Amino acid sequence: MNKFGIGHPVLRDEDIRFISGKGLYTGDISLENQTYMYVLRSNISNGIIKSIDIDDALNSSGVINIFLGKDLREAGIKDMPTNFKAKNKDDSDMYTPERSAIAIDKVRHVGDPIAIIIAESIEQAKNASELIFADIEEIASVTSCKEAIKDDSPQVWENTKNNLCFDWEMGEKDKVEDAFKKANSIVEIELINNRIVPNSMETRGAVANYNNEDGRYELRCSSQGVHSLRDRISNVLNIEPNEIRVITTDVGGGFGMKIFNYPEYICSLFASKIVGRPVKWISDRSEAFLSDTHGRDHITKAKLALNKEGIFLGIKIDTIANMGAYLSNFAIFIPTLAGTAMLAGCYKTPAIYVNVKGVFTNTPAIDAYRGAGRPEASFVIERLVDVAGMKSGLGPIEIRRRNLIPSAEMPYKTALNHTYDSGDFLGNMELAVKDSDWEGFKDRAKISEKNNKTRGIGLSTYIEACSGGGPEEATIILEKNGNITLHIGTQSNGQGHETAYKQILCEYLGIGPENMTVIQGDSDVIAFGAGTGGSRSVPVGGAAIKVASQDIISKAKSIAAQKLNIDESTLEYKEGIFLAEGTNLTISLEDLAKESDEPIKISSQWTPPNYTFPNGCHICELEVDKDTGQIEIKKYTVVDDFGLVINPNMLAGQVHGGIAQGIGQAIFENTVYDSENGQLLSGSFMDYALPRAEDLINVDIRWNMVPCETNLLQIKGAGEAGAIGAPPAVINALVNALNIDHIDMPATPNKVWSKIHSN
Repeated sequence: MNKFGIGHPVLRDEDIRFISGKGLYTGDISLENQTYMYVLRSNISNGIIKSIDIDDALNSSGVINIFLGKDLREAGIKDMPTNFKAKNKDDSDMYTPERSAIAIDKVRHVGDPIAIIIAESIEQAKNASELIFADIEEIASVTSCKEAIKDDSPQVWENTKNNLCFDWEMGEKDKVEDAFKKANSIVEIELINNRIVPNSMETRGAVANYNNEDGRYELRCSSQGVHSLRDRISNVLNIEPNEIRVITTDVGGGFGMKIFNYPEYICSLFASKIVGRPVKWISDRSEAFLSDTHGRDHITKAKLALNKEGIFLGIKIDTIANMGAYLSNFAIFIPTLAGTAMLAGCYKTPAIYVNVKGVFTNTPAIDAYRGAGRPEASFVIERLVDVAGMKSGLGPIEIRRRNLIPSAEMPYKTALNHTYDSGDFLGNMELAVKDSDWEGFKDRAKISEKNNKTRGIGLSTYIEACSGGGPEEATIILEKNGNITLHIGTQSNGQGHETAYKQILCEYLGIGPENMTVIQGDSDVIAFGAGTGGSRSVPVGGAAIKVASQDIISKAKSIAAQKLNIDESTLEYKEGIFLAEGTNLTISLEDLAKESDEPIKISSQWTPPNYTFPNGCHICELEVDKDTGQIEIKKYTVVDDFGLVINPNMLAGQVHGGIAQGIGQAIFENTVYDSENGQLLSGSFMDYALPRAEDLINVDIRWNMVPCETNLLQIKGAGEAGAIGAPPAVINALVNALNIDHIDMPATPNKVWSKIHSN
C-alpha cells in the first residue's frame, strides 16, 4: 500500500497554506473598480414599514445608490423560497410565507434588511445609513416557540393561527398507544434544545459582479456548495443557472450555516448589475448574530414505556420547533425527516410516534447546524434512556445493555423506517466503559468531595444518518506532464478534504501526492456537485474518486497496450506502472501521459444506495465546584464506528471539533432575547460564551471499525458525530454529579449553582 494511501495518519496538505497566511478567503478578494455594500437592518423585531426616506443618504459623500425592497420587486427579483415542504398530519399543506430579500411592507425580526447602500467605501456606506429615516410602527412580538403557539400570542404572519407553520407526524400512533397500555412503567421528561448561533470563524461575505459584455453574473462567497447555491440564486434572480458563476475559495467554517442562499447574495448581485461595478459585502460579527441562520431551539416532551424487565416497548415524543420569522432553505427538513427519523437511536424499540409542530417567531431563521436534527434526536433519546435507567434502578449501563440493537440483528429496520446496515452498539459501549475506567469513578468522586466539589459521570450512545442523497461526480485528468488534477463537486470548509482525496487517489492509482492538484468550488470549472453537508463529502465524493480512478486506469490501460503493442489483457497495473505479463515491457502512468497527444480525462459518478450510519459511545466525566457552579471536564472517552478510516489524524480532529461544539451547546452557548421587544441580548462575544482551549481537554478516542455495507469505500462519515454524542453525555454526567433528574442546556454556572443550593 502507498504510504500516503488510505489508513495512514498523514499531515494535512492544506495546513501549509493556512498556517502561513496564504489561505484565500472571501474577505481577501477585491475586484477592480469595486464598490461596497452596507445592509441597513431593522432594529425592531416586529413592525409595519410606513415609509423609508433615503434622500439625504443618497446625497451623502461616496454614495452611488441605495435600494429598497420595492426596487428588487420592480426589477423582477423573486421571493426567496424554501426548498423543502412538509404535509400537516391531516394531509393539508403547511404555511409557506413569502420573503423578499429586502423587507417591503413589514419587518419580522431584528436584523431584517430594510435597505442596502452602495458606496465607494464601507465607511461611507455606513455613514449614509445613519441618514436614512425608517418610519416603522412597532407592534408586539414573540421570540419563544413555547409562547408563540399560545392563542393570545402576537402573530408573525397574519395568515397563520397560533403562529403554526406545520403540524407533522411520523410513526404508528395506534401501535404506540397499545404499547403504553401494556407498560409496567412509564418514564417522561421535558427538555429544551437551546438555540445556537453558529459563529463560524470566517463570517459570511460576497463579492458580486455583473459582466455587461456576456450578460453573466459572478458571485464569490464562502459556501458549502457552489452548484446548489448557483441554482437557488438563479431561481430568485429569474435567470438560467448558466447565467451565473459561483466561486468559493477557502472557507473558514460552515457547519451547515453556509449551505444556504441569503438575502445579501441576491442584493449584491442585483446592485452590481444596476451600478455597473463589482459589489463587496463582508458581514461583521454583530451582523452575523442577527442575520445568519441559527440552529436547534426545540421544546420536547418525551415518554418511554417499559416492561418489568426494563425492555423498551414504545416511545412518544412531542416537539415544538422554532422556525424563526422566515423559512430558510431546509428549515422544515431539520426537525422532521432529518431529526425525527433518528429518534430510534441505537435501540430496538418496536413502536415510536412523533409529533412536531413548527412555529414562527420574531427571530432569525432556524436551519441546519452541525448534525442538522440528529443532535436534537440524540439528546432527546439519550436523556430519556438515562432517566429510565435512574427510575428503574438499572442504571445507565444496564438499561442500555438490555435495549441496544445486537450486531447479530444487522441489518436492522427501526420503527421509524431507517435500515441500519451495520454496527456494534453494545461493543462500542463496553469498550468505552472500560477505557473510561468507569469502575474507578467512585474513588475519584471521593477525592473531589474532599475538595468541596462533586463529580459526575455520564454516557450517551449515538447514531446518525448521513452520506446519503444524490450522486457525486469526480473528474480525474492525467495531464501531459504526468500530474494528476482532480475536479470534485464537494466544497472544503476546513475539514481536510484535499488531503483525504489525495489519499484515495494514492490508494487506487498507486502514485504519490506531490504532483496532485484538487480543484473545488467553481461552478464553471466543475461540472456537477452536491457540496459538503451531512458528512457526505468523503464517503460519497471519495467513492466517486475510487470509481474514476478505476475508470482512468482502464482507459490508460487501453492506451498503454497500444503503445507497447501487446494484448491489453496481459497488462497489470501496480504502483503507477503498467506491466506486461511474462515480459519486461513496462510503462508508467506518468510516461504514458507524456507520450499521449492530449490529457487523459475521465468523469465518473457514484450514487449512495442508502444513508450510512456512523455510531458510537461518549462518556464524559466532570467536576462541579459547589461554591461557584463552575464545571470542569475531567475526562472524555469516545468509541466511534466510522467504518473504514481514511486518515486517523484528521478523523480525530473532526471528533475533537465536534465534541467542542457539543460541549459549547451543553454548558456555554445561550441565545437570549428580550421577551418584551425581541431584542437579541446575547449578540456579541461579550455576552455569548464559546468554549475556549482551557475549557477543553484531550479526548481519548478509539475506533471500533465495522465496515459499512452501503458505501463503496466502506466508510460511514464522521464530521457531525462529536456534536451529536457530546451534549447528552455532558448533561448526563452533570445530572449524575448534582443527583437530580434534569437540567436544561446550557447548564451555565449560575444555573448549576442555583440547582445546588435549591436542594
